[in-house]
Amino acid sequence: MIRHRPNVVIMDLSLPDGSGLEAVRRLCAREQPPPVLMLTMSDDDGNLLAALQAGARGYLVKGAGREEVLHAVRTVAAGGAVFGGEVAGRIAALLAGAKMREAGQLFPDLTAREAEVLDLVARGYDNRRIARELVVAEKTVRNHVTHIFEKLHVATRAEAVARARDMGLGDG
Repeated sequence: MIRHRPNVVIMDLSLPDGSGLEAVRRLCAREQPPPVLMLTMSDDDGNLLAALQAGARGYLVKGAGREEVLHAVRTVAAGGAVFGGEVAGRIAALLAGAKMREAGQLFPDLTAREAEVLDLVARGYDNRRIARELVVAEKTVRNHVTHIFEKLHVATRAEAVARARDMGLGDG
């Protein structure tokens, strides 16, 4: 039975008796989860991403100024998301650099090269242009495209593009 319904939960990654990430996961799994703001010493990219995946709506590194913390608490309590200045820049860099790693995770049957080809197909590149971009023979690109179709269980380039775009590829 839940006795309290906080407007916002401020959580650290390191708790005396367990993991702050696990606590966030449990909180966010509730029927009416409270918004969670991480306030932690860790500025590690892995912890940042793990906190966001667990459901945190904000992430500040301890040492943030009073006004920044108050703004973050109010923003998260109101349903928004907020990140400290240094964290926001790192999130943008992580997302930009994760596109091809993400393609491999989104389509685990594809090789890294096939994921790269799929991204270029989704951008609207024809085989000749893909071959030039990747500095390979056009026949090699055709082979990759054939394998992509088989692995994605699609019959046409348009279907492959639709699947890729649904997963966020092809907009780079």
